[in-house]
Amino acid sequence: MKKITVFILFFAAAVSIFAQAIRETSAPETALPLRRVVILTSGVAFYEHSGTVTGAARIELPFRLEAINDALKTLIINDPGTANPSVIYQSENTLFETLRSLTIDLSDSPDFATILSRLRGAEVEILAPTAFTGRIIGIEYRVSSAANFSHTVEPWLLLNTNQGFRAFNLKDVSAVNFKDSAIEQDLNRSLDLIAASRNLFTRQLQINLPGTGRRDVSISYVIPSPIWKVSYRLDLGASEPLFQGWAIIDNDSDTDWVNVQLSLVAGRPTSFIQPLYPPFFVRRPVLPLAIAGTAEALTHDRAFGAPAPAMAMRRQAAEDSEFMAEIEMDFAPRSLMMGPAATEGAVAGGVIQTAAGADAGGQFEFTIRHPVTLNRRMSAMLPLVESTIEARRTLIFSGTGRHPRLGAEITNNTGMRLPAGPITVYDGGIYAGSALIEFWNEGENRLISFGEDLSVTASSDDTNAREVNTVTVTRGVMTINRHLSFIRNYTFINSSADSKALILEHNRTPQTTLISPSASEQTPTAYRFNVTLEPNRETIVTVTERRPVSETVALLPLRPDALLRFSTSHEIPAHVQQALTRAVALRQAVDSAEAAVREIETQRNLLVADQDRTRRNLEAAGNQTQQGQEFLRRLVALDSEIDALAGRLETANANVRTARTAFENYLNTLNL
Repeated sequence: MKKITVFILFFAAAVSIFAQAIRETSAPETALPLRRVVILTSGVAFYEHSGTVTGAARIELPFRLEAINDALKTLIINDPGTANPSVIYQSENTLFETLRSLTIDLSDSPDFATILSRLRGAEVEILAPTAFTGRIIGIEYRVSSAANFSHTVEPWLLLNTNQGFRAFNLKDVSAVNFKDSAIEQDLNRSLDLIAASRNLFTRQLQINLPGTGRRDVSISYVIPSPIWKVSYRLDLGASEPLFQGWAIIDNDSDTDWVNVQLSLVAGRPTSFIQPLYPPFFVRRPVLPLAIAGTAEALTHDRAFGAPAPAMAMRRQAAEDSEFMAEIEMDFAPRSLMMGPAATEGAVAGGVIQTAAGADAGGQFEFTIRHPVTLNRRMSAMLPLVESTIEARRTLIFSGTGRHPRLGAEITNNTGMRLPAGPITVYDGGIYAGSALIEFWNEGENRLISFGEDLSVTASSDDTNAREVNTVTVTRGVMTINRHLSFIRNYTFINSSADSKALILEHNRTPQTTLISPSASEQTPTAYRFNVTLEPNRETIVTVTERRPVSETVALLPLRPDALLRFSTSHEIPAHVQQALTRAVALRQAVDSAEAAVREIETQRNLLVADQDRTRRNLEAAGNQTQQGQEFLRRLVALDSEIDALAGRLETANANVRTARTAFENYLNTLNL
């Protein structure tokens, strides 16, 4: 007996399929050749299809899953004979939902028994092995025993026939025909959809161009693409240094390139991915129905006076509704007009043999001279530039390492702006090393290095020096302006018998000015000096940078020893030292006057303490006793001494005020 098994191939991921749309579209499919490709260094590529169509046309473009969002975001249709073009595609979950909506559901790859179980009640004709007609009741699973005592579970089809209920082992059923034509149609449609979905990674956009007559149309879009790379070769051994560049490209698309115009753009445009392909649903709150429910039973008091203005409340609700409608209208999507495809930029001239360069909206575009043919998923190297350039051999030392770098100073006189890439250097027909270069502008000089010169040894050491530049004194404030010098000594020992040119790169010290020697050129972070290394000689280069440092000192509150230190410092000019010496003398006079006041105050404090003690003794002995009379005479004598010290103290305080005034007036009027 023949065992029938149904295999349904289904990809649960969303796929673009157009089997039904194709049957419903009357326009014939038209092939629109790929004419132009522009690859950018930002990870995208611009594709342009163009050709001639007649009448209504239908164009299908395949895209990979990861490219469909960019295609929907950037697609441009340029058809002068079409007023209402349209783009049709299946959404991410269309296949699954469409299969589930059909009478016969094949969305989950069901087996034969499951398919028949889902069609309960349908009228069928089966061959098992004779023909039987009936309506499907369902599927029953029975356990059967084999001769080797093993047990298996087998599905049995239950039919309601003219002879009553009949059960058929599905392994005995060789054919099933549905009497309902709708089921047959849905089965064929499901199979068409599944057949169209075999490629899990491809999506298709169907572009419909209704129109009449013969006309030229173009369709362009931007999709993700591997960036194009560049590699250079430089031959320093030629009589005129030869520079050559190659572009490395990858056709990662699902379209073969056949005689396409290829351009390569160097730049950094803004590019992003917007999820336009998958359906997007906004989360909304769920509110209970306002019309549902019952009202609570209430009793109402008898009213008096004017009735409440209920119409005013309804009018306010209507105004609120109109306001919300205006808001929704403000945020409603507007129609978007698709502009014409970008025109090709003019080709700039230059010393170029293999590609032409031109500005492209702030970027630089290289157009390959000849059409390019490259099959899908293939890569190629294409000549980009070939020209003689100016190149000067030199050593380069950037302050680190024991040996300077082998290098060259090259000038971009190719007439093109060249992107960053590696440079393979040849000298005398042999490989000399590899270098890297950043974006290289037209006419710009650059340094490249590709190895080390072991015949030259380099070292360096650092020292600092501080020197007073000017000293000023104004209104009691002294300002000392110094120069802080940063000195680095570079020592080079050339042990070869040849004189060598070297470019010394000295990293700039922040907030300094170069004093010596003069720099040949300057970068954002370093100075460059041209140095000649004599054969079998030691060469020393001293680089001096200077930073101004200012120190402000208030002279009035300074202690005498601090003033004395400034007045004797060798950094201070002589005329300022003399002025500070006079200030020291005046400050010492103030200190002497203050010391005299302190001495008198100390004596007075001792007398007052003695007076207090004598008074207590007098109170204890009584003023009528002989001892009390002695204490009384002692108090009188102490009062006389205290009165005498009071006069001296007043005079001493006056001397302090006079000395302090002289000191302050001197400094406040001192201008040096």
